[in-house]
Amino acid sequence: MTFELFIAMRYLRAKRKQAFISVISLVSIMGVALGVAALIIVLGVMNGFSQNLRDKILGINAHVMVGDYTGGIANYDALSRQLNSLPGVRGSAPFIYTEVMVSAPGGVKGVVLRGIDPGESSEVLTLDQEMILGRVGDLDNEKEFPGIIIGQELSSTIGVNFGDTVNVLSPSGSRTAAGFTPQISVFEVRGIFKTGMYEYDSSFGYTSINAAQSILGFREDMVTGMEVRVHDVDRAHIVSATIDDFLGGYPYYVRNWMEMNQNLFAALQLEKIAMGIILAMIVLVGSFSIVTALVMLVMEKTRDIAILMSMGATRSLIRRIFTLLGMLIGAVGTALGFIFGLGISHLLKEYQFIRLPADVYYLDHLPVLHQTQDLIIIGLAAMFLCFLATIYPARKASNLNPADALRYE
Repeated sequence: MTFELFIAMRYLRAKRKQAFISVISLVSIMGVALGVAALIIVLGVMNGFSQNLRDKILGINAHVMVGDYTGGIANYDALSRQLNSLPGVRGSAPFIYTEVMVSAPGGVKGVVLRGIDPGESSEVLTLDQEMILGRVGDLDNEKEFPGIIIGQELSSTIGVNFGDTVNVLSPSGSRTAAGFTPQISVFEVRGIFKTGMYEYDSSFGYTSINAAQSILGFREDMVTGMEVRVHDVDRAHIVSATIDDFLGGYPYYVRNWMEMNQNLFAALQLEKIAMGIILAMIVLVGSFSIVTALVMLVMEKTRDIAILMSMGATRSLIRRIFTLLGMLIGAVGTALGFIFGLGISHLLKEYQFIRLPADVYYLDHLPVLHQTQDLIIIGLAAMFLCFLATIYPARKASNLNPADALRYE
């Protein structure tokens, strides 16, 4: 232990002549602890919401999408095998994308209809996890009518349930001499999913590729594009660049989930930064108490400082003593903040005692997810603010004149 740290520890543990200084020191520690704990809890909850939202979006959308500017991809089986051989690619599946009108006795609604391969799509999508009625594999069952899977909000809007039939109208059904003639087909509802996101639950439908090809008039070897799932979602942009280089650009185009949802996640990130700055003010308020405690301690220890300086202590050594004393107060507060913050976060995650209204949010509890980099930044920021709070008191202590301090002793 260095001399400066030894003196600082003695001053931190010693009984004060003025009990008020000890109270201020305790308030300083608790202020820093509460600020750090609030930062840890709130950022953990915001990370949890962001992660959960990302998982919901990627559950019904692929990590990377490959399309064709000419309107469709032919011989997609060969392309699928090539994509699966690329590094970072976990699997791929064909899809057909179109917009249709779905009608039932309860109403009419515009829907985004996606044709998928129920077998291969399980390697790319996690739609089965969102199903509340039926299974994705039921789309392959041969019955009187082709099957369709719709969202819960859509089923409520048009008044249909599992096993009912709906009419699907495609504006670009069949090509005739007069142009495209709308085609109407009857589909059986073989599944209902719920993601908790209104945009998807009210406007998305899934059917088999064969049924989608039939209603759009596509050839059997023609699809809209390919969906690709990667091993690491955070490296989807790297994999998409690899795929783009492999395909050689036009007529193909490649998009990853980060590009397709850029505005949404940028807004969430901005909100997280803004909330972090606001809550950091609590730590700043706690650090102001450190200034008060150290200034009053300097006034109480004036004689001690003078004796140390008369014995040969330099001004920089005195400055380091009070800087270390302030940093010790900050370190104790930060450590307590981490204990409180991580402890409460663990209780929120395990026991979910804060419930959310199910009719407002797509979750019924607060999700919590801590990222190591956030915890490191919180700890460093708290210690930096505490260090700034020690600059003035430490300088004031080092500027004392020993002769003036000891004159009346």
